[in-house]
Amino acid sequence: RREFSGKPVNINLLRLDLEKVRLDVHHAMDAAIGTEKTSSLVTRHKAFAAINAGFFRLDKSQFLGDPSELLMVDRKLLSDSVNRRVVLSINNKTSISTVEIGHAKVGVALFGGSRIISSMFSVNRERKPQGALIIYTPEFGPTTLTDNSGVEVIVRNKKSRRGHSELEFRDQVGNSAIPTDGFVVSLMGKMSVEAEILHSMAYRKQRIFFSPFFAANDQNHLRTTEDIVAGVPQLIKDSKIDITWEQERSSKAFVETRHPRTAVAKLKDGKFLMLTADGRTEQSAGLHLYDLAAYFLELGATDAMNLDGGGSTTMFLDGKVVNKPSDKEGERKVSDAILVTLRKPVKAKK
Repeated sequence: RREFSGKPVNINLLRLDLEKVRLDVHHAMDAAIGTEKTSSLVTRHKAFAAINAGFFRLDKSQFLGDPSELLMVDRKLLSDSVNRRVVLSINNKTSISTVEIGHAKVGVALFGGSRIISSMFSVNRERKPQGALIIYTPEFGPTTLTDNSGVEVIVRNKKSRRGHSELEFRDQVGNSAIPTDGFVVSLMGKMSVEAEILHSMAYRKQRIFFSPFFAANDQNHLRTTEDIVAGVPQLIKDSKIDITWEQERSSKAFVETRHPRTAVAKLKDGKFLMLTADGRTEQSAGLHLYDLAAYFLELGATDAMNLDGGGSTTMFLDGKVVNKPSDKEGERKVSDAILVTLRKPVKAKK
């Protein structure tokens, strides 16, 4: 508990040795949409600690819990980028976990054989604007939740020597069932160029597949990353305060207003730091991001980023929520969380 800009703030810090623990990002209900309490995610996955993570769609629609930005879990892309925002990438190796903090923009490219059909697809999002191109994976749920105003192509990847795909076209018919052995390509509007290409490829029995599309060469390391979760904005880069809210299309008010905050940082000594700051009470006023960045620098951070805060801010440790969530109802259900589990000791070779 200490003062920031003249007001008290209650902070929880969890400093982690990545040779002794592993980090994993998990989405609520192990799906692409939906919400779940951080404490529930910890219990289900038998972790001992966690913080809430990415921003998400918070409304009363059937898309509640849809990540606002990039999310990858166990190398499966659950949500693509909207903006080039700061991300935390995690790789769990046998003896150590590695983390990187930097900006990323990842889309989805659809291929037919060796030919790229389009790199303008999104993944697991509500299909809204005219001309929208969406890919729905089994993690999204049993169906696409779309209306009848578009074209949907159900793609099943047949297990054969040729490995070709089986395609089923549905014109002006929505809410298609998503196959467990494939995906659905959903195109807003009438038959498009992309749909016609898919239609012709179906007769040639080519394999149809999709792959993450990285917007810059400096993101190549993300191709082999296990988990990625986005925040906004970056706070520290290379041991210097660098709050990139304009680049990430955030707002000045979001940076300058005191809120409950959840954030993470890499430290000079190689440790990883998780932070929650309570807010919106007389006992704890929350933080604006200038104070948060300066505090991280004081703690020895080399790189740091802000995650979803406000009523979502939650830290769970050793069987209980240790901070004071600001919602009147207590702990909020969130989209995803970063979970901490003890690393199993590596057995010495005889």
